[in-house]
Amino acid sequence: MNFGITNVLSLLCGLALFLYGMDVMGEGLKRSAGNKLKLFLGKMTSNPIKGFFLGLIVTLVIQSSSATTVMVVGFVNSGVMTLLQSVGVIIGANLGTAITAWLTALNSLGGEGGAELTGALAILKPDSWVPIVAVIGICLVMFSKKSRKKDLGAILLGFAVLMTGMTLMSDAVGPLKENEAFTGVLTMFGENPFLAIMAGLILTAIVQSSSASVGILQALTVTGAITYGAAIPIVMGQNIGTCVTAMLSSLGANKNGKRAAVIHLSFNVIGVIAVSAIFYTVNAIAGQFAFLEGSINAWGVAIVHTLFKLISIAIIGPFYRQLEKLSCLIIKDKKDDEESTSLLDERLLDTPAVAVERAAQVTRDMAAISYQAMVEAFSLIDEYDSKRADLVRELEGKVDSYEDALGSYLVKVSSCSLDDRNSAEVTKLLHIIGDFERISDHAVNIVESVEELRDKKISFSDEANRELGVLRSAVEEILKITYEAFTKNDVNIALDIEPLEQVVDDLRDRIKRGHILRLQKSECTIEHGFVLSDMLTNFERVADHCSNIGGCVIEISAFDALDMHKYLASVRQGSEKYDESYRAYTEKYSI
Repeated sequence: MNFGITNVLSLLCGLALFLYGMDVMGEGLKRSAGNKLKLFLGKMTSNPIKGFFLGLIVTLVIQSSSATTVMVVGFVNSGVMTLLQSVGVIIGANLGTAITAWLTALNSLGGEGGAELTGALAILKPDSWVPIVAVIGICLVMFSKKSRKKDLGAILLGFAVLMTGMTLMSDAVGPLKENEAFTGVLTMFGENPFLAIMAGLILTAIVQSSSASVGILQALTVTGAITYGAAIPIVMGQNIGTCVTAMLSSLGANKNGKRAAVIHLSFNVIGVIAVSAIFYTVNAIAGQFAFLEGSINAWGVAIVHTLFKLISIAIIGPFYRQLEKLSCLIIKDKKDDEESTSLLDERLLDTPAVAVERAAQVTRDMAAISYQAMVEAFSLIDEYDSKRADLVRELEGKVDSYEDALGSYLVKVSSCSLDDRNSAEVTKLLHIIGDFERISDHAVNIVESVEELRDKKISFSDEANRELGVLRSAVEEILKITYEAFTKNDVNIALDIEPLEQVVDDLRDRIKRGHILRLQKSECTIEHGFVLSDMLTNFERVADHCSNIGGCVIEISAFDALDMHKYLASVRQGSEKYDESYRAYTEKYSI
């Protein structure tokens, strides 16, 4: 049989299905394991052994060392992970990707690459069970309403497409066993390992996945023309080629993000050099290994792939600190480098659950800055200090920057494929960042009111100061419990926000009435009233934004949906908890 245009098209179709199946399966795995990934990645450690297993497990889950490494570059770039922590994770990711080769090797069961399976063992052949997997997968995707089941369906469907693509590739290249030109090229690879390494490198760089290029190599083994002598260096080259994805991803990263990508590249390049030097030196001394001339099958490729990774880890793993130092030598610090850490990295969007967690952490950072701005503004009421006033304005500017960055990032995250919980979390964060930004604005407004009193050389009466002090204390408390409720995601704390907000409203109304009485008695002036009114408005608005934040925390936690109007209406209708808290705060803050 000749290898013609039909075979070429079948090969390309098989490759397309293989790559698409791998992508669908990987995306399904990432969505399904999203919250677990957040748990793993939230427990970063400088211990290289734990980092190794972290990288191994994450890569086993998402079936791509390139994706894991790109995530690591994003973590290092955004400051979530230190450069040293990344070394163990990267090494673990290199081993984790080997599992894909074992899965795709299943395609050779009972085929030309192995003994024919008969009887009960025939059920092991992919042809026997892949159609069942595909049917279950499509049923879950089309008919299931729960996102978790849909993700499972995507995983099954992706795997079925992947295996179908593998079968198409194997069938398409079958005629090449009789093609002398093809076998001649492969013989050349066996005789010249350097060319074989370059071939594996280029192929992997083109398809952007070592798992895919290894799958292509496994498909070609059905020709019987690929020997162990050719396959071993090709596999080595494939491990270097897989670094291209991370290197491209690091182009827009800061110096530590680039160093993480360099660590990935260095590990594989050094691994190829070390393993090649040892293997071919021993081969030359001991005489030509007999097995090098034998034909390799898909299982043999999987074994070679895994052994190469294990040997590389055994050789290089103990020198993980030196890998970090080498990356620092290659990507050097600049004396005038004032590079700031990127808050949010778009590389994390490839794993939406991790991107959501990163956005939540940055929002907590934003909340801390907004909280600090208001605390500083309150302190200026007692004693004005121009430096602290400047600090409040500086903090407000930072909060604005956070809101801009988070708003843009969360919109991008929301366009990703998210499960219901993460989608609700994004909605919550989009609401909350606006409230924290407005709180910092009110901090600046309070500073301006204090400065107006100072510039006009006027002051409130003792009675007005006393009443304002009570209101300020109530606002300080509602701000504190709001910050704690959000950062700890604590519903019990958040339940105290709304009754205290109502007390703040009551205090504002009483202080206004008190001012009108003093104005009638000529104890205050209209000029005092303007400043007092501004301060009361800012205090009351801060409490309103705290109420919004508390409502988001409660609503999302309780119902995984956001309906603020419904929530606030139900709370204000009264409840035992609400009434009890309201009475307690009324007694605590009385004027």
